[in-house]
Amino acid sequence: MGEEKITNSSSKTMVKGAAIISAAGIVVKIIGAFFRIPLTNWIGELGMSYYQVAYNIYSALLIMATAGFPVALSRMVSEDMALGRNRNAHKVFKVFLVLMTCIGALLALICFFGADMLTAYIGNPLATKAVKAIAPAILLATLLSAYRGYFQGRQNMNPTALTNILEQVVRVIIGLSLTGLFIKKGLDSAAAGAAFGATAGSAAGLALIVFIYILHKNVIHKKLLVGDQVCDDTAKIIKRIFIIAIPIMLGAEVLPLTNSVDMVIVLRRLQATGWTEVEAQSLYAIVSAFCSTLIGLPQIFISSIAISIVPAIARAVTKGNTIDTEENISLGYRLTMFIAAPCAFGMFFLARPILYLMYPMRLEGAETAVHPLMILSISIIFLAVYNTSTGILQAVNKQWKPVIYLLIGVLLKIVIAYITVGIKSINIKGTCAGTIIAFAVAAYLNTLEVEKTTGFKTDYRALIKPIIASVVMGISAFGIQKLLALAISGRIATVLAVLSGVVIYMIITILFRVITPQDMRMLPKGEKINSLIGRFIKWEA
Repeated sequence: MGEEKITNSSSKTMVKGAAIISAAGIVVKIIGAFFRIPLTNWIGELGMSYYQVAYNIYSALLIMATAGFPVALSRMVSEDMALGRNRNAHKVFKVFLVLMTCIGALLALICFFGADMLTAYIGNPLATKAVKAIAPAILLATLLSAYRGYFQGRQNMNPTALTNILEQVVRVIIGLSLTGLFIKKGLDSAAAGAAFGATAGSAAGLALIVFIYILHKNVIHKKLLVGDQVCDDTAKIIKRIFIIAIPIMLGAEVLPLTNSVDMVIVLRRLQATGWTEVEAQSLYAIVSAFCSTLIGLPQIFISSIAISIVPAIARAVTKGNTIDTEENISLGYRLTMFIAAPCAFGMFFLARPILYLMYPMRLEGAETAVHPLMILSISIIFLAVYNTSTGILQAVNKQWKPVIYLLIGVLLKIVIAYITVGIKSINIKGTCAGTIIAFAVAAYLNTLEVEKTTGFKTDYRALIKPIIASVVMGISAFGIQKLLALAISGRIATVLAVLSGVVIYMIITILFRVITPQDMRMLPKGEKINSLIGRFIKWEA
């Protein structure tokens, strides 16, 4: 992951937090596979189009309440605690909780009572039931995000990890159960049952994190007696929340809104070039259901880095610790590329076998998704760099910059999608190409802003190393899959090829010092890992 030594406790805390959330994210995605994959196989592309409309609307509204505000809470709590203002940090949380209740309730009501109008505008009125079923989840998830933001500001990622897992487990169990129960009533009812799983999952997660808070209440209250006892006025706290949160919220809202606009453009442009309404909906579902599930997998790890990096850098900046600030930025970038590159190129080279493995009952749709997935896989790298650099800029009070840069990128995407989707031979692949350009532009502009603001100089050589290792890994895994498929089941061959790719990537990164002993020490049980590697090669610096 790099060549410089990283030894400060701030970086170790950041890596530990990222590792906890990443581990939970893996579990969540594995559980989620038991939701999306059978759901897609049960209700098909048409049913998934109803579900996806509901989920897109839900995401757009939820991000208005949860994307900016919890980050603001995390940063404010971290800054106050760095200055010994523990009591004020707790007051910020209490003010925030009331504020989130009001915002969440308002958006949930808009979603429920505006469902007919929203689905009619999109052009998919049969998604109305699903939209109404998922509406209560907005309020519940908003409150859940408030508690998560408070614990993250205290650099305690365990509650976030635990609630993420429980939320997903309940979502899968309830969502699939209701899908099976309602499928005889029609695909729209089945999609509504699946959507209600999000509501049930959010309720379970909220119940758990409130319980965790109650268990920690005595420890929290003891800390309130230490340090500065003066608290800011409520009005000042609310103003501070909005100053930080609004640009972050708007930046996070750009993507769901773009997806909604993109959906309208894609559906209408496809129909304008000869595709029927059902064919257009099915093509759109190829990207939204088949590809998005896989492209979203690496974001588990990348988002965990962004979540951990905000309080770590905010605390270092508040204390005026330039060394910690630069080390955390460097570590964040290197971790990001170390994870994103193999995911991107592994998915690029193994797109077809992976899709066939994931969607055995929908092989025709899986085959159509091969080229879109190959195109979208490259966007993983740019999206990862954008997310991490956004976290850095949010931590140093430059939260408006990522909004502007992402907006520039998505405007380019919309133009590209409008032009290329209307070309029948390109169709849905046009919007995938636009996605790459959007995140490449936003990531580049973000990186320049980080350098300008912090004085940090990006080591591009350290970022290119994982890409080279990943290309070698991807080609090797592709060859292994082809050879194994001659002798055994294609699905088993794919699993073995993916596992082989992981092993090959780790060997390459160790042999060529893409990751160093100093980097390993940052991980949980890092010394033991170094000792194990040292048995086979000269490893310790």
